[in-house]
Amino acid sequence: MFIDYFKTIPQFLLPKRALNRFAGWMANMRVIKVKNHLIRYFVGKYPVNMAEAMEPNPFNYASFNEFFIRRLRPEARPIATADVISPVDGSISEIGYLSDGQILQAKGHTYSVAALLGGDESYATAFRAGCFATLYLSPKDYHRVHMPMEGQLLEMIYIPGSLYSVQPRTARVIPNLFAKNERVVAIFSTQFGLMAMVLVGAAIVGSMGTVWHGDFVRGSKIQRFTYSADRIVLAKAMEMGYFKLGSTVIVLFANREQLQWFEHMHAGDAVQLGQALAHGTLATKTDHK
Repeated sequence: MFIDYFKTIPQFLLPKRALNRFAGWMANMRVIKVKNHLIRYFVGKYPVNMAEAMEPNPFNYASFNEFFIRRLRPEARPIATADVISPVDGSISEIGYLSDGQILQAKGHTYSVAALLGGDESYATAFRAGCFATLYLSPKDYHRVHMPMEGQLLEMIYIPGSLYSVQPRTARVIPNLFAKNERVVAIFSTQFGLMAMVLVGAAIVGSMGTVWHGDFVRGSKIQRFTYSADRIVLAKAMEMGYFKLGSTVIVLFANREQLQWFEHMHAGDAVQLGQALAHGTLATKTDHK
């Protein structure tokens, strides 16, 4: 644990916002030699499987950002028949059930669902006794976010915040990490009640966005967008958002009585888009291949 604390010290000293702006500028650069150099370095450093990509040649992307949010071939990620699937490629940071409105961040650290959702008391009350899965996307992972199940979009909240790294090491030592960082909260109505998908920004994340809104421009105030009259319905496994570098997705369900995580899912497990995460307890249980 001491090593974790020691390695997070630079995050308190470095100008994170300036670094993020610079990283975003570099990632959008379309000078061929520069963007190819960045991509070559990245592919060499991380085990990126380009054979899964719609465009397998990394140098055919116009910018590093386009390479980073590359699309996968449809057959690369089979979709399980489970009621709830993983919305991303990544690993499970934590998974479980809320206790008195508290979400487990890491051993010894919890944070409130109210803080995560930007202080909205009505949503905090709705999710107070729900269930959650925190999914970390490492640099090598596919960085588009998909729907864990079908849902109708009700509201989206942009919440400004810090830009700490969201690596598991950082989550173990910085209290309230996910409730401190910049994030986008999307609230959906589903067959199992309310679902929240929280896209958490992080250090060196150039930007993040959703398919119905596009990139978010960083701001200093909470912004709310309502969609209940627009009838935006996204099917299970449909793309809903993306990260341009980074990060973490937190999935919340308000009604723990109707959903149950599969017992074999544990913190530290790798997951892929489309993999079974949970089944409905009041409906016919589906196959969890």
